[in-house]
Amino acid sequence: MKAAPADQQRLLDVQALDLRLDQLAHRRRNLPEHATIAELNGTLAKDRDLLVAARTQEGDAAREQTKAEQDVDQVRTRARRDQERLDSGAITSPKDLENLQREIVSLGRRQGDLEEVVLEIMERREAAQARVAELEARTAETEAAIATARERLDQLTAEIDAESASVAREREAVAAAVPADLMALYEKLRGQFGGVGAAKLYQKRCEGCRLELGVTDLNDVRAAAPDAVVRCENCRRILVRTADSGL
Repeated sequence: MKAAPADQQRLLDVQALDLRLDQLAHRRRNLPEHATIAELNGTLAKDRDLLVAARTQEGDAAREQTKAEQDVDQVRTRARRDQERLDSGAITSPKDLENLQREIVSLGRRQGDLEEVVLEIMERREAAQARVAELEARTAETEAAIATARERLDQLTAEIDAESASVAREREAVAAAVPADLMALYEKLRGQFGGVGAAKLYQKRCEGCRLELGVTDLNDVRAAAPDAVVRCENCRRILVRTADSGL
């Protein structure tokens, strides 16, 4: 293949722009905000699970408290009714009076026991409520941090996209001046060799594979016509000769 030296030089410009586009794409994919958001989302998911569990505990305790308070009310009502019967004087049998008094005492003890249960349930409920409040505050804080990180990510992504668009336009203009067959070869090699299809020969070394050419290979390059498209014998990329090639 043959191409004017100036066209081969333009190929290096295309390569430089392609490398810049690759760098921008890599930067876009690896912005630290991606990892930050992923980590925060993981934390948020765990805290939301904990919040559901805490709310469930609080709801269960609330139902327990309601039931226990109802039990206390029932015992209290029964004790009050018995006391009213005792105070009314309607019961005259000593045995019945003794049984009624014994029942009132028993109900008093039962009421005390149930009130202790209510207090224990209230303490558990208050602890669950405190846990719910803590987790609600924590999830709100994490959600705010995610929103901030996403806003920053959107800003940086927009900046990178704008620069990429500008570089792509420049690349299109430069590539349009390179012969189609040379560009086709470059694109093929670029796909094969990690995004680098053309490299400069600098001081007897290929800038693509970073290896110095041997004496025989250098002699072949020296002997090639200026418009000959030469290839690196080590990496097979297009080798572009310049004034500082060391030939």
